[in-house]
Amino acid sequence: MLEKLLKWDRDTFVYLNGLGIEKYDLFWSTATQFTTWIPLFILFVILFYLNFPKKEALHKFLTVLGLALFIALVTHFTKISVARLRPNNTEEINSLIRILKTPTDFSFFSGHASSSFAITTLVFLFLRKKMKWAMFFFVWPILFTMSRIYVGVHYPFDILVGTIVGVLSGTLFFWIYQRFIAPGSKSVHP
Repeated sequence: MLEKLLKWDRDTFVYLNGLGIEKYDLFWSTATQFTTWIPLFILFVILFYLNFPKKEALHKFLTVLGLALFIALVTHFTKISVARLRPNNTEEINSLIRILKTPTDFSFFSGHASSSFAITTLVFLFLRKKMKWAMFFFVWPILFTMSRIYVGVHYPFDILVGTIVGVLSGTLFFWIYQRFIAPGSKSVHP
């Protein structure tokens, strides 16, 4: 069963990666970089401070930072424990695929998927009652994770599991915030 799943994952990756068109290489190579999305992170912080009292906004921001650290550690330790080679480092398929990036660490699960979906889920949960369009924040992790197949560094299963871990982690941190941090975050006005 596991072998069939891994074969499907490999075959699906080769197919999806092969759909890449050279004229879009710059777009996907840019979309896959964390630094490309720094303006979005700045927007998140600004939106916190525009929509919440300063103390509450700071606590929300620090919760997002805590989540980012947590997800980075979980992803790192999972990758070294599972030790699945990335597609670009797998000899049986790397001659069949388009490779635009060449990281050398392990593949399972995608840190891009876990971190982007975790942060977006938490920010969405914080802002959904303040902004009707907050759901559009999910455009970022969708593009971010799709880019990983395009550039040749993650299998679909890596991305799927990373997405699930990210959404669950973001939801967990929202619960932690609501349960333990929010009661002390509210500013008291006379």
